[in-house]
Amino acid sequence: MSGFFAPFIICAGLLVLHVALPARRVTGYVTDPATGRPYKYRLNGLLVLVAAAGGWLAAGATGWLAWGWLQRHFWWGAVGATALGALATAWFVFTPPRRAVARPRSSGLGGWIQDFYLGRVDNFTFAGRIDTKMYLYVFGAVLLALNAWSSAAYHADRYGSEANAGVYLHAALLSFFVVDYLVFERVHLYTYDIFAERLGAKIIWGCLAFYPYFYAVGMWGTARLPKPGLVERAEPWWLAACAVIFGAGWVLSRGANLQKYRFKRFPDRSFGGIQPRAVSDDRGRLLHSGFWGVSRHVNYLGEILMSLGLALAPGHFASVWPWLYAAFMIPFMLIRERADERRCAAKYGALWDRYREEVPYRIIPRVY
Repeated sequence: MSGFFAPFIICAGLLVLHVALPARRVTGYVTDPATGRPYKYRLNGLLVLVAAAGGWLAAGATGWLAWGWLQRHFWWGAVGATALGALATAWFVFTPPRRAVARPRSSGLGGWIQDFYLGRVDNFTFAGRIDTKMYLYVFGAVLLALNAWSSAAYHADRYGSEANAGVYLHAALLSFFVVDYLVFERVHLYTYDIFAERLGAKIIWGCLAFYPYFYAVGMWGTARLPKPGLVERAEPWWLAACAVIFGAGWVLSRGANLQKYRFKRFPDRSFGGIQPRAVSDDRGRLLHSGFWGVSRHVNYLGEILMSLGLALAPGHFASVWPWLYAAFMIPFMLIRERADERRCAAKYGALWDRYREEVPYRIIPRVY
């Protein structure tokens, strides 16, 4: 039962670290509807991760809390994080902060469910120091890393010299995923979640529960299993292939997001030698060179490849756990791509049609 309260305690601890540690102050892409000015952010997610990692290591080294504790209480932690996400969502949706700009409440049960899931408040900043969306992502990323490390520590304790190196690779890839996100924290101020989503369960519960626990469920499941025969027979080649698949996905996802970020900030500058080419009219400019000339949502292809690299790494084909993330990510990206297409068509009109002529493929070049 103690695991139930772990997300509440970790959330409070990470919030203290986020407020207390030094931070870069940057201006974002999204404007505050109350003032019309761009939001300002304090970004220190990487420092928060380093401090949390130090606390986790110290707790295990002193015997105060075993390094595998989060793994042993994984499901209670997921239930606690779900409760935390539900409470936070209900607050923002039904009794939003006084200074928050909230959309009118919908009527009827269907409207209330929609409000709860999608939210009514675009964003909110507490005391000029805590941006809600960015803190939620920091919390989710740091707790995901802690869950991955805890599962790897549990596996090491259980199997010792007979441990599955694929489990360690899975933990390493998840750690890279988190560190990469926090290193490029500023880039994500220009992504869909930040400028298009509202503070409902999709974002709040997604960051507080789904992100740190569902993304780590493959680690939870395989940390309890012995080394499979496949990994034992072809360990170095298998691990290298999984790392290459994940790395290829990372190049596509990170490269596309960095190129878009640079284009939005400096539209006439090249990116890694790639000259920006765009279609434009009075509604805006749409980039169609480099990564964004390959397909209209090439970053989603990158996310799918990363999920496949993670699923394959432990080598347990018969276990459902490492495949759950990929099984979610593939249809999710397909659905999200369709939603993006509708939103962009409504926003850009004929310009979007011109862009589709320049970049005919949706996600996979020459296939889809």
